[in-house]
Amino acid sequence: MKNMFNGKVFDYPKPLDLVKRIIQLGNAKDNDIILDFFSGSSTTAHAVMQLNAEDGGNRKFIMVQIPEETDEKSDAYKAGYKNICEIGKERIRRAGKKIKEENPESARNLDIGFRVLKLDSSNMKDVYYKPKELKQSLLDYLENNIKEDRTSEDLLFQVMLELGEFLSSDIEELEIEGKKVFNVGKGNIVACFEEDITDEVVKKIAKMTPFYAVFRDSSLKNDSVVNNVEQILKTYSPNTIKKVL
Repeated sequence: MKNMFNGKVFDYPKPLDLVKRIIQLGNAKDNDIILDFFSGSSTTAHAVMQLNAEDGGNRKFIMVQIPEETDEKSDAYKAGYKNICEIGKERIRRAGKKIKEENPESARNLDIGFRVLKLDSSNMKDVYYKPKELKQSLLDYLENNIKEDRTSEDLLFQVMLELGEFLSSDIEELEIEGKKVFNVGKGNIVACFEEDITDEVVKKIAKMTPFYAVFRDSSLKNDSVVNNVEQILKTYSPNTIKKVL
């Protein structure tokens, strides 16, 4: 850790060789998933990538860590790492790069990519009110059922979780008629959360024959498009399941 960060940014990191040995004793095979619920500086992620480089494995890792803040007087804080998660993310980046540099042959095709997800509240607005709490002003508030500060990516990962798609699945970002469209898992889910979606956008999505086609309730341009979605999907991709947020 000291060599990797040119200084001490984390107290008592787990020994890399020890974690590697634990994974081996656990008989983790190719394509297994190694979970560390107290990941700290992400030694376990480092160990998984190192093992994959050594034996050509394709193990994956899940690191879970509360974003515990670093002491303002610490070297980590002065180096720009405001919480433990930031140290862990940077270690994975540096460790992956180092492993590939030190093992140009065996680690040539090593996957060192990772995604960072944060636990949050629902993307959907609270629509449950007691009768005495109902007011005329609520109609404007509930015109859009999704919270205003949520991005398309927020909605996409919600959908992936709800539909049982792996969070590590391939995500391809496309542009159809000027609208951003996500293709997840090579056609398992095709989602568009943009505004003013037209029949043409729906038709091109249908022609991709996804297992699920996902839109947000307010996305479709007008009532005509809303009424046409079912027929378009039935015509071009009858087995596609439509989901609307």
